[in-house]
Amino acid sequence: MMACKEPALPSSSIKQTRKNLQSAVHQNEAATRAGFLERMFTFAFKGLVYPQIWEDPKVDLEALALTSNSRLITIASGGCNVLSYLTADPKEIIAVDLNRAHLALTRLKLAAARGMPTYESFYRFFGEADAKANINAYERFVRDGLDAESRAYWEGRDWMLQRRISLFSRDLYHHGLLGYFIGVAHWMARLHGTDPRQIVWARTIDEQRTFFDTALAPLFDRRMVRWVTSKKMSLYGLGIPPAQYEALAADGNGDMAAVLKARLEKLACGFEMKDNYFAWQAFGRGYASGPAGPLPPYLQADHFVDVRDRADRVQVCHRSFTEQLNQEADQSLDAYILLDAQDWMTDAQLNELWGEITRTAQRGARVVFRTAGAPSILPGRVADDIMDRWDYRAEESLDYSKRDRSAIYGGVHLYVFKG
Repeated sequence: MMACKEPALPSSSIKQTRKNLQSAVHQNEAATRAGFLERMFTFAFKGLVYPQIWEDPKVDLEALALTSNSRLITIASGGCNVLSYLTADPKEIIAVDLNRAHLALTRLKLAAARGMPTYESFYRFFGEADAKANINAYERFVRDGLDAESRAYWEGRDWMLQRRISLFSRDLYHHGLLGYFIGVAHWMARLHGTDPRQIVWARTIDEQRTFFDTALAPLFDRRMVRWVTSKKMSLYGLGIPPAQYEALAADGNGDMAAVLKARLEKLACGFEMKDNYFAWQAFGRGYASGPAGPLPPYLQADHFVDVRDRADRVQVCHRSFTEQLNQEADQSLDAYILLDAQDWMTDAQLNELWGEITRTAQRGARVVFRTAGAPSILPGRVADDIMDRWDYRAEESLDYSKRDRSAIYGGVHLYVFKG
């Protein structure tokens, strides 16, 4: 196993973030319209995008079937799922990301898990994320447990000249690119006479269905909503680059409003509000009040001690997934979580990635990823001699897709290594 090097100085980290994002997203010349949109996306994506990750860890943990000997590699994103995977007691987790803000947030969550004296203080920091007491808790219990780069990030100033750590006293979940996107969506709904927050008080699925059919669904027939959603830049707030926009739109024969309506319907009506913290984030703009509401596994009281005691099993790396795999030994990993990153990739990048996954995978290793559209994107794009060594679990993948509570993605896919 190759451990991550010490974090780079903040200035070089910013440059590396920019370089890595350009490599991942830029597929067209800058002078073209497609190239311009790609560069606008990388500009938007270089800051904090996801205060909360939007892949369901409950589905992931079931699909991955982790054991106490498992070595897992995942994209960090907002860090929620990295800590949630610790509840399964894996041997090691390697969390990689191209975005320094996501790395800083992941490291902050790990440092807080190690340093906060009680579950209540940990929950207040990340579950409520809107109390001035959180800043004092950061200074007393978390700051000294952070690496220099992450401290520099959180104690640095944002574009409003406020210390970034103050987000935890100003409601973290109203910020970040996704938080702003959700805020704008709420504003547009209120312009048309609908308050999305009302659905969180529904007591049954039937009440949720009634609210969706009468208040939310008609919004997608509004001219302004259809015009906005037809623009690729409108979904940058969801972390969707131009290439992924095309895959998502294809699910609705090019009608993005229809696709978003169907995804929102699943989020609003597919699961009871009392069981779905993703719906609370989308409609309530935060978690349910108090730790008794639906929460990610890492924020649940029953898991606090386990997450705290296992936090040192996570290493956080400022690298791409493929770059990190290049550093790993043959047959050394048991589980891979790619989120939706492959939707961004060219065929050449996919083949390089899966070549490294196949080299580093132990027999029976599992790969979980998501796609904007429903089908797996790998057939016909990754070489047959690589794919022939993997078993696609089609029925299980379909079941996971149906049960993924975030409802954003078209498909959740599971591949198992045959050896």
